[in-house]
Amino acid sequence: MSIPHGNVLIGASDPKFAPILYLDGVSVSFDGFRALNNLSFYAEPGELRAIIGPNGAGKTTMMDVITGKTRPDTGTVLFKGSIDLTKSDETDIANLGIGRKFQKPTIFEHHTVFENLELALAGDRSVFASLFFKIDAEKRTRIETVLQTIALTNLREEIAGSLSHGQKQWLEIGMLLIQDPELLLVDEPAAGMTDAETAQTSDMLKEIARDHSVVVVEHDMEFVKSLESKVTVLHEGSVLAEGSLETVQNDPTVIEVYLGR
Repeated sequence: MSIPHGNVLIGASDPKFAPILYLDGVSVSFDGFRALNNLSFYAEPGELRAIIGPNGAGKTTMMDVITGKTRPDTGTVLFKGSIDLTKSDETDIANLGIGRKFQKPTIFEHHTVFENLELALAGDRSVFASLFFKIDAEKRTRIETVLQTIALTNLREEIAGSLSHGQKQWLEIGMLLIQDPELLLVDEPAAGMTDAETAQTSDMLKEIARDHSVVVVEHDMEFVKSLESKVTVLHEGSVLAEGSLETVQNDPTVIEVYLGR
């Protein structure tokens, strides 16, 4: 593991060898409550990582810090080895290549599936500019590829508001994916899904992780198991354990503070 020094990771000046995401000594307090407590965490490029933990463990606050919604009181937060995320706002961080999907889908309910992806592809534009955004053959191909990835090709002309809950989740993942972020942060994607949708979401995220780094916050242990990824357990704002799901499930401390509840 490289050691942070200023804004550069010693031994990882080449982004190819740096963690895609690196947090060290990150603490955040709200009115005396310490949401993150000297948190250290890193994820490798191209990694699929699951984060679990009881309510109040710091999972959402960690996501907020990474995306610039919350400023840490102390600590280092680096993207691709040298980009200090604590000095950027939410829009800048999104433009750097970090996409976040919240638990509740945020889509354009009155537009078609295709139009939702088209609007997402238009990017951070004014309403006026978006009205005159022209889609060329390359962008259309990009949309078609994402439609296939999120299993909505046959529903491309459907109004987004008519989709099932799970399909709306997939559409929002697609709206992030079409902007080609290097890192996707996905919050409880399986919540409210049918068993079939949950299984398909797992397969979808594993496919996406072939070309992107993906960090998933989730409570559903069966879903986490299906991801077949490394798991990080948070508790009281710090990392309690890391490893395969089997490893952390058999950790006595994890059983005591989380799984045994």
